[in-house]
Amino acid sequence: MTMGPEASASLTRAERILIFGGGLMGLSIAHQLSRQGTAVTVLSRRRSEAAGFVAAGMLAPHAEGLSGDLLRLGQTSLKRVPSWVAQIEADSGLSCGLRFTGIVVPFQSEEDRHHYPTATFGEPLNRHALAQEIPGIHQQWRSGLLFSQDGQIDNRRQLMRALESACVDRGVHFQEGVEVLKLLHDNNQLKGARIRDSEGTELTVSAETAVLCSGAWSAELMPELPVFPVKGQMLSLQTPRGALKRVIFGPGTYLVPRDDGLVVVGATSEPDAGFSEGLTPQGQKKLKQGMASLLPDSIDWPPMERWWGFRPCTPDEGPLLGESPMAGLWLACGHHRNGVLLAAVSADLLTGAILKKTPSKLDEELLRAFSWRRFQDQTFKP
Repeated sequence: MTMGPEASASLTRAERILIFGGGLMGLSIAHQLSRQGTAVTVLSRRRSEAAGFVAAGMLAPHAEGLSGDLLRLGQTSLKRVPSWVAQIEADSGLSCGLRFTGIVVPFQSEEDRHHYPTATFGEPLNRHALAQEIPGIHQQWRSGLLFSQDGQIDNRRQLMRALESACVDRGVHFQEGVEVLKLLHDNNQLKGARIRDSEGTELTVSAETAVLCSGAWSAELMPELPVFPVKGQMLSLQTPRGALKRVIFGPGTYLVPRDDGLVVVGATSEPDAGFSEGLTPQGQKKLKQGMASLLPDSIDWPPMERWWGFRPCTPDEGPLLGESPMAGLWLACGHHRNGVLLAAVSADLLTGAILKKTPSKLDEELLRAFSWRRFQDQTFKP
């Protein structure tokens, strides 16, 4: 695909939808649009920095104690995940690593358990039952909740690769190493973008429809959006297979076991770090302390890998979905720590809205609940 400095190539056709961002959200929406016969091009600066590659992959609207509209959005997405994954696996021929392993949330008392926002969705565990579900759990945890309906997906090693393959199979075009510098518009109607390609050349591309899926960087293109980065550091451990069967979701730390014995440990929350890259001794120490407080034996499991990423956060920790302040530009950003969980419903909502399909009552309510307009008359600072 060629692009001239003043943009007159196939990428610039008005009917081709541009996706700004090649992470989990961008790929999910590109895949669904392409399944509907829509021509799609994904512009990505560096896919490896996307939150979809660095998250733990929990599908945990109940274990995370979500509430209100965010819980409803998460539950809706959780129900849609199996069919969404089946489509990806059918198009790619690759497994996404979906497993409904159940998630255990430990508490120091039955009273704490009783007051958890989603307690009614879980199975209560006394100390004996908790120790059976999580052998070796620290003695400080006297109670727990088992959310057997929650699960996980191996986003880092399987889901992202399967999505990339599925998109290519469906004819999605990719432009990697492309930085979107500025949105172009006329009377607030999107007309395209000014970009810089992988060779440093600045170009103009035309488009009247695009989706902003730039994660924590979304506000760089549209500063009026209250999206800001919250850095998180993570690591993985190798265990004997079967050493940990359930996900443990503790306060500030979680352990997510994969089926091959790898355990993902996360994650720090560093709202003041901005876009500061790299691991820090403080962050790694916090992870180690969290592991010890949940499962003391995990301290002896050998570490395999350490990494960091940037959650795209909003003031209420809910995503921005649907229309944007600019006509023709759609939003799918600000998913904070629930991007993997919410990818299925986000792709459904955006695809339906962009293609002007009549939404169900539920989808209409969700789009309204997570519109950017809820922040329209307010001023926020990260």
